[in-house]
Amino acid sequence: MEELSYQRIYQSREYLTPLGTIRHRAHFGGYSLSVDKTVFAMVAEGELYLRACDESAQYAVTQNAPLLKFNKRGRQVSLNYYFVSDSLWRDPPLLLKLSELSLDAARREKDRRSARVRLRDLPNLSFQLEAQLHEAGVLDVHMLRLLGAKACWLRLRKMNNQLSGKILLALEGAIVGLHEAALPALRRRELIEWINGLPKKR
Repeated sequence: MEELSYQRIYQSREYLTPLGTIRHRAHFGGYSLSVDKTVFAMVAEGELYLRACDESAQYAVTQNAPLLKFNKRGRQVSLNYYFVSDSLWRDPPLLLKLSELSLDAARREKDRRSARVRLRDLPNLSFQLEAQLHEAGVLDVHMLRLLGAKACWLRLRKMNNQLSGKILLALEGAIVGLHEAALPALRRRELIEWINGLPKKR
């Protein structure tokens, strides 16, 4: 079976060479195929499976192409990759087109994932502060910006009475994309005056 899989990998490279340099690596008991580190297909038990996407859904449904399955801790799990039949192998232009759709969809998903900025990726926010924000219910950048620095700081203070004003400045800087020391003097003064005007916690 291993030899059949390698034959299928080499055949895939031959047919799909216009996509770019195709590399393979062991994955989920089979092999993943990728171009520029973007996985778009799998080879398992000597068969090729293409990553399913909206653009190829009609083909996969009309051809009743089964999804790739593998055993995980004693139960079968389906992966989002559909079977490439012998008839599709006999139609190289269509196989290339469907493979290109799979690769494009995989690239878009990869771009979306890399665009998701974590809290700790913002200026002033450490891993520790990110964890504290999560504990306070501020789970992502969108929520931080929606609530604003003051509301987030008050949430953090509920968990820590000794929370410093420097954290408020750090949150404000994170929201506007500046190091807290680079905040405009007027805004810094306003935030510090706001903190000083809060009732003291015992």
